Amino acid sequence: MNSEQVTGRPVAVRMRLLNRVGTGVLGCLVGVGVGLAQVGAQSAGPLLPKEDRELARAIFKELVEINSQDSNGSVTACAEAMRKRLLAGGFAAEDLVLAGPNERKQNLVARYRGKAGSGLKPILIIGHIDVVEARREDWSTDPYAFIEKDGYFYGRGTQDMKVDDAGVVEDFIRLRREGWVPDRDIVLALTADEEGGKSNGVDWLLKNRPELMKADFVLNPDSGGVELRSGKASEMDVEATEKTYADFRVSATNPGGHSSQPRPDNAIYELMHALEKLEATPFPVELNAVTRASLAETEKIAVPERAAEIRGVLATPMDMKAVAAFSKDPADSAILRTTCVATMLSAGRAPNALPALAQANVNCRILPGHSQEEIRQTLLKLFGDAKLTVEYVADDGMVSATAPDRKSMPPPPVREDVFGPLRQVTAEMWPGIPVIPGMSAGASDSIYTMSAGIPSYGIGGVGIDFDDDRAHGRDERVRVESYYSGVEFYYLYLKALGK
Repeated sequence: MNSEQVTGRPVAVRMRLLNRVGTGVLGCLVGVGVGLAQVGAQSAGPLLPKEDRELARAIFKELVEINSQDSNGSVTACAEAMRKRLLAGGFAAEDLVLAGPNERKQNLVARYRGKAGSGLKPILIIGHIDVVEARREDWSTDPYAFIEKDGYFYGRGTQDMKVDDAGVVEDFIRLRREGWVPDRDIVLALTADEEGGKSNGVDWLLKNRPELMKADFVLNPDSGGVELRSGKASEMDVEATEKTYADFRVSATNPGGHSSQPRPDNAIYELMHALEKLEATPFPVELNAVTRASLAETEKIAVPERAAEIRGVLATPMDMKAVAAFSKDPADSAILRTTCVATMLSAGRAPNALPALAQANVNCRILPGHSQEEIRQTLLKLFGDAKLTVEYVADDGMVSATAPDRKSMPPPPVREDVFGPLRQVTAEMWPGIPVIPGMSAGASDSIYTMSAGIPSYGIGGVGIDFDDDRAHGRDERVRVESYYSGVEFYYLYLKALGK
């Protein structure tokens, strides 16, 4: 989940909060009195029972070995396989709905029935079951073969995010087997096209089957999660908000001509001048409730130099020298401001002809509270060239003169009914590690649920080593024990939420 443009639309980025926000955290949790060596020495939390361990492995293997990439795979095959698993686990057919725009893009919405008449809105868990394209020649192993070796499970989706989908399906089956009845319904939506394609499942369900997606709040295991260092848990990162994604096509045009007679208004140069302004003019620093709280928590556990930078960022007024020092790391800078960067260029039709058209794709990650059209207008003002056009490019590739004007939802509150149980279960599973809410600079399917007005939180239990993030890359893998711990985590967390 850590690459950004694979198929031309936004993909999720697993939040790596502490190692990004505080580079000095690596080995220094002294602010909370817990060093990494201490965390590693602590006793393990609850273990997944043998029966559920075997079932969790079987479900994970089945999911990984179904090709669900956009080009030649089938999301529907994954959805149908999980429906069969849940049917075998005792769920009623009417509570397992397949719905989608076409035969390859069917989503599964599974409802775990809670106490009747409670009056509480459901909890919605969203998880995409499509994966990034994987080619056999790029991998050491077959990406669609589930392989266990050297303490890891290998295969496409072992990090992003069939690992989480399989775990929650197993938890549903286990809870049902135990006869547990939550205080409200819990809904699991396994969906299409988060990574690519034109049929995003969360968006489609919200628009076409909204009755299935009604919820008090959303849990999205695709963002946030347990951070590992040398295999030991160091922090629980929670995505409490995220940026909005937007692509803009910047175009310079003129009559062109023969290269032997250069014009002063060369389209390439005009575009270049605009991009130079973009490079030299970062967006202003802007903190919100989530990023401010995240920085405050991180300051407590950072090494002194990093802690001083964070205090300067949080000061009123801000210490701009501290902001400059903090912003040297691109990942740190990204949580402070909206970012726009040129990602693709095209110009000219022949080596001996002046270009009549030069274009650049400018990719923006927009802070909560701002609209895509607002950023488009900001770019026009920044470029200050009436001959340039700035058009919006939608996720499906459609180009329009203006962008959506709806502002993204402000960060949701850090709700105690969500975070209280989270702290409780985290302490039980990984004693001593902090729970830190933050903002992701990337985008996940939470953009759709947040836009629908449903508070959404990125909470995952599968630990990934901060220096072994292979989502979207070759030889994707997850630690075997991290997977089983993640399954146990969500089992305990759902029980804590649904008391």
